[in-house]
Amino acid sequence: MTAPLALEQAALPSDAIEIGRISDAWGVKGWFKVLPYSSDAGALLGAKRWYLQPTERGARSFEGTVVLDLRQTREHSGAVVAWAQGIDDRNAAEALRGSRIFVPRSGFPKAGDGEYYWVDLIGLAVQNREGVALGTVRELLTTGPQTVLVLDGEVVEGKLMERMIPFVAAFVDEVDLAGRRILVDWQPDY
Repeated sequence: MTAPLALEQAALPSDAIEIGRISDAWGVKGWFKVLPYSSDAGALLGAKRWYLQPTERGARSFEGTVVLDLRQTREHSGAVVAWAQGIDDRNAAEALRGSRIFVPRSGFPKAGDGEYYWVDLIGLAVQNREGVALGTVRELLTTGPQTVLVLDGEVVEGKLMERMIPFVAAFVDEVDLAGRRILVDWQPDY
C-alpha cells in the first residue's frame, strides 16, 4: 500500500468541470498519463492548476479535493502526459491513478466561431423548425466522422424515450447558448 500523498487541500471552484482522469504513471520521474474526455485537450494543456478528486472505487491516496500545480503538460502519442509539483517519482504518480481532474470553466480556451464545448450543450432544449420540442440534450457521442446529440424525450408507457440527432450543419440550424436551445431540421418521427 502506498503512503498517502502530501497534497494541498482545496475547495473545488464553483465553475469546475471534470475534463479527464489520470490513467497511470508515465516513466520513473513522476510524470503521469491522462485520459482526456475531449478530443481537444486544450483545457487540460492550458491550465496551470488541476483540482483532483479521488475515484469512487479503488485505492485512495488522498481524501476530498486537492490541487496540483503543474510543472509541464504535453501531448504524447495521442495522449496527454503531465508532471506536477510534489509528484517526483513513479510511486507518487501511481498513487494518483484514477483521480478525476477538474479545471475552472473560466480557464477554458475561447471556442471559435461555430465551435462549442460539449459541457455547454448538455441540458439545452432542442426543437425543430416547426417549434416542436424534441427533448433535452443529455450527452454527446462521437461516432467516428460526426458527433451525435443524445436527447431525453417524452415518457411513453413509463419509459423515457431517447432521440439521437447528428450534430452537423445539415441538421443543426442554430445553437443559442444564451437562450438555452438548439434549433434543428429534424422531425419527431425520424
